[in-house]
Amino acid sequence: MADLTTTLAPHRTPDLAALGLDLTRPLLIVDVDEVLGLFMQGFGRFLETRGYEMRIDRYALFQSIFRPGATEHLDLAEGRALFDDFFRFGCGDIEPAPGGAQALAELSRDAGVVILSNAPGQGRLARARWLGRQGLDYPLILNTGPKGPLAAALARQTSGPCAFIDDLIPNLDSVAESAPAVMRFQMVADPRLRLFAPSAPERHTRIDDWPQMKDAVAQAIARPRG
Repeated sequence: MADLTTTLAPHRTPDLAALGLDLTRPLLIVDVDEVLGLFMQGFGRFLETRGYEMRIDRYALFQSIFRPGATEHLDLAEGRALFDDFFRFGCGDIEPAPGGAQALAELSRDAGVVILSNAPGQGRLARARWLGRQGLDYPLILNTGPKGPLAAALARQTSGPCAFIDDLIPNLDSVAESAPAVMRFQMVADPRLRLFAPSAPERHTRIDDWPQMKDAVAQAIARPRG
């Protein structure tokens, strides 16, 4: 898996053909955290080992980290440091989203699949190995910031239809702005987070179940590219 892992240099776009993808087929671009993996559950367990706790009462990462008994969330800088440590030491220990690997295996019969993650660079190898262990051995691309520009650059390399799956509205909106022809789907895999996750159904199709997502994406990418 490591040889299919790309950390982006500024203004550089991975060559999909060099990654082994057929540029005449549809392309599916998929996020990891809260899409293919239950990030908040894994991060919460990691926090417990450091003497902190995760409270799921909002859809905000760093505002959900508390010292036991505290009424105010942890300082954001301290939360960021814990996040970075998680990707150094703990990101290989998250549970897969139910049905995700099987769904992508079926979709990959008719489409190329790439994994697009905003994981920090220190988690690159652990993330790639985790994907391989889960049967998600697809090219992994690490990105920083909004995902729209990179999704657009990937889509331009293909002649088939393209779809994008992410949990975060800002990433979905970024793709809508940079690559409006790319079909967008929102997935929130952790049931605890679904109540709090914002959605924009008028802009992005939201489906929180992988078997249903698989059917919707398969139908979408079967259409000719517009």
